[in-house]
Amino acid sequence: MPGVVFDLDGTLVHSAPDIHAAVNKALAEEGGAPFTLAEITGFIGNGVPVLIQRVLAARGEAPDAHRQAELQGRFMAHYEADPATLTSVYPGAEAAIRHLRAEGWRIGLCTNKPVGASRQILSLFGLLELFDAIIGGDSLPQRKPDPAPLRATAAALNEEVVLYVGDSEVDAATAEAAGLRFALFTEGYRHAPVHDLPHHGLFSHHDELPDLLKRLLA
Repeated sequence: MPGVVFDLDGTLVHSAPDIHAAVNKALAEEGGAPFTLAEITGFIGNGVPVLIQRVLAARGEAPDAHRQAELQGRFMAHYEADPATLTSVYPGAEAAIRHLRAEGWRIGLCTNKPVGASRQILSLFGLLELFDAIIGGDSLPQRKPDPAPLRATAAALNEEVVLYVGDSEVDAATAEAAGLRFALFTEGYRHAPVHDLPHHGLFSHHDELPDLLKRLLA
């Protein structure tokens, strides 16, 4: 059987509430007003550095490397201390992955979330053992939508045919750049209409995923 690589945030887990909480905790330490969950969800997708850049830009702050590093460090401290209290696995996601593994698929994860936090979340939900390869946003110099992380994950699976599953514009662009077929989860964190994202198949519930992936192999 071939391999399948998943994105994490907005694809396998609804993690925006914990990301939102950690951002607001970091801002509260300096007397900053909180963001709404919808605002922070709109900032997710390109990794932690871009998340913090968007937070600062939304506050009207000019780019400043020291300020960026300081706020990013405090955000990560809060997030890594409590990454999954408000996070949930999307319905059917664990069952779908276990079904694929039982059929012989090799499973990878390619995310812009730091690899340590990614492993921590997967472990807390009992999912870490299901993955044969994990590449995070700090595993390589490049991050998605650069195709390098996805190509590295695919190579680690040691399979000739690999499919990618994600939820966003970033994931669609990454798959396209890597030359891989892409399955789009429509209930994640994308901003554009479905028809604006290049994809080979789409699904709204993970129960649909195993059959969809089989069709994409045909």
